[in-house]
Amino acid sequence: MKTTPPKKILVVDDENDVTELLAYKFKQEGYEVQVINDPLLIMGRARQFQPDLVVLDIMMPELNGLQVCRMLRADVVMKNIPIIFLTARGEAEDRIKGLESGADDYLAKPFDTRELLLRVQAIFKRLATPNGTATQEKIFQLGKIVIDVDKHLLTVRGQEVELTATEFRLLKLLIERKGRVQSREHLLVNVWNYEADIETRTVDTHIRRLREKLGTEADVIETVRGVGYRAVDA
Repeated sequence: MKTTPPKKILVVDDENDVTELLAYKFKQEGYEVQVINDPLLIMGRARQFQPDLVVLDIMMPELNGLQVCRMLRADVVMKNIPIIFLTARGEAEDRIKGLESGADDYLAKPFDTRELLLRVQAIFKRLATPNGTATQEKIFQLGKIVIDVDKHLLTVRGQEVELTATEFRLLKLLIERKGRVQSREHLLVNVWNYEADIETRTVDTHIRRLREKLGTEADVIETVRGVGYRAVDA
């Protein structure tokens, strides 16, 4: 019987006690783990290890987590790897900067390892079933926007546009349910696989990033004040 290899998690934090704790907890859950205490080593180690997920601190010397996140997102091999920021910076503006740099999630120190594990599980769960059932449509189009699910490809007016895995799922859901209002809570549950009491500004930040990337077609995402968002014909 063929066994599924364990998911691989890379933990990047300059504090040894944090990386030791997380390595222990993740290994207890059956994950394969590597840790890095020097952020300057990230790119070479990540290419060698090929993680399925990165847990990344922001406040590090020489190279901070926001810079590391942008480097990973710019790499052709690692651009779609989920990233969770784990940092002492818990203010709303810092969370927004983290999400805008391309991270999928954000957890402030001091943290509960059980919550971190649940968030990791939620990410792996949604990655395991990104397209739903086998009979689901594979091509979605709205005006000049075309999504090819199998190729994980977005084109806008014929030009390819790079999206993170979370941005891709969010846009796909909105277009798939065109004309129907999607509340922030509904999007958190269906895109992030979280319970509805998680920070809803996460959705707003991703919507803003999506609109920026859609450029002249940004108006297809309409804000329904006090409720959420919907996709409409531009």
